[in-house]
Amino acid sequence: MSPMAILSLILFFLISMSTPSASLKDTLTAYEVLEEYDFPVGILPKGVLGYELDTSTGKFSVYLNGSCTFSIDSYELKYKSTITGIIAKDKLSSLSGIKVKVLFLWLSIVTVTRDDDELEFSVGIASADFPVSNFTESPTCGCGFDCVSGNGRKMKLNNLVSSS
Repeated sequence: MSPMAILSLILFFLISMSTPSASLKDTLTAYEVLEEYDFPVGILPKGVLGYELDTSTGKFSVYLNGSCTFSIDSYELKYKSTITGIIAKDKLSSLSGIKVKVLFLWLSIVTVTRDDDELEFSVGIASADFPVSNFTESPTCGCGFDCVSGNGRKMKLNNLVSSS
């Protein structure tokens, strides 16, 4: 066998070995990527159109079909059509594109951290902890969890925003 044929065989082998994992990564949804980093799917609303993720830095962008607003108990949430940040295991940081209304103010959620069965949402100057179990389902834009005749699942929020 000629050296060129051997080189071709080696290249073919290397390419065929790397292709399945690359195509598998490309087929993951944004919700599945969240789960790979130990986050529940419900921190994103239903209807994500796509995402970009640089696995070497954790920088990501998530794309929705327009802005998204909904209420969950006493909180009103707004997602822009593009959400950006940095993802690592158990931590979303440098978030942009998600706001929560606290009293009369709209505050940007800048960090989400998972600690065992709790998620801490930080707006910089304050934070609130909620059980991970509250986020097993994704809310729907416009109606949150109360979309079907008002009989949707209700999220139990135990804590109001408290100082960090």
